[in-house]
This record gives sequence, C-alpha cells and structure tokens, in this order.
Amino acid sequence: MKKIVYVDMDGVLADFSAGVSGLDDKTRLEYDKRHDEVPNFFLNLKPMDGAVEAFATLAGLFDVYILSTASWNNPTAWSDKLVWVKRHLGDLAHKRLILTHHKNLNRGDFLIDDRITNNGAGGFTGELIHFGSPQFPDWKSVLAYLLGKEA
Repeated sequence: MKKIVYVDMDGVLADFSAGVSGLDDKTRLEYDKRHDEVPNFFLNLKPMDGAVEAFATLAGLFDVYILSTASWNNPTAWSDKLVWVKRHLGDLAHKRLILTHHKNLNRGDFLIDDRITNNGAGGFTGELIHFGSPQFPDWKSVLAYLLGKEA
C-alpha cells in the first residue's frame, strides 16, 4: 500500500506571498493581515518554484492529496482553490483536494506544510514536513527526503 502524503496549498504549492505583493496598495491596506479574504485572491496565484513538477513526482510514488484551508469569510476562496488545482495540476489532482480547518483529523504518513501550528497542522499524527524551514527550504529538499522514505 502506498504511503499517504498531504500537501498544503498556500505557501507550498501556490505562492501566497507573491500574490500579496501583487495586490494594489489600496487592496493590500484594506485587507491588512486578512489577504486570504480578498475576493478571487487564490484564483491567479503562481505555483511555487518546482511545485508542479514535485507534485507530479510524488503522485507517481505516493497516494497524494492537497490539504488546504480556505478562509471562512471568503466564499470565492473555496471555488478559486479548486480552479487553481485543476489549472495547474490537472488530472494528477482529480478529486484530491481537501479543504478543512482541521488538518489534524486527516490520517496519513506525511503532511508538507509551511505553517506548523495553524489549522491543526501541529496535531497531525503523521510526520510534519515544515516547508520553508532550514531543513526543507524548497521542493528539491522535500523531494530528496521523501524519495528516501519511499524506498
């Protein structure tokens, strides 16, 4: 049986920070510290460097799902994330998007997330891979680690 890998979306697959930087000044100020509430914000985020290729590699070896959180106060976030996944990951992620505010309720072997305490990530019972940390600064380092675990 393949090991289960969950991959967070914002800051791991999709470049949330670049999306915030790309907002006009008025919107950035209006939604200060609530950028995930900007209507249609998630729709046009760019993929993180190497994310699409890494997801394809992982999908060939593991049972991979996207485990993300969508703002409760932004109804477009829910549909925008689905459109983003379809657009950038296509059939590799068909029916593999899970939106939740309680990541700890999902069972699996690995969770790749840039935030280790929010939305239940800290309570995940598998191994938490802290994306963007010194040990896992990018997709190359994450892939090297997981490919070693797959063997």
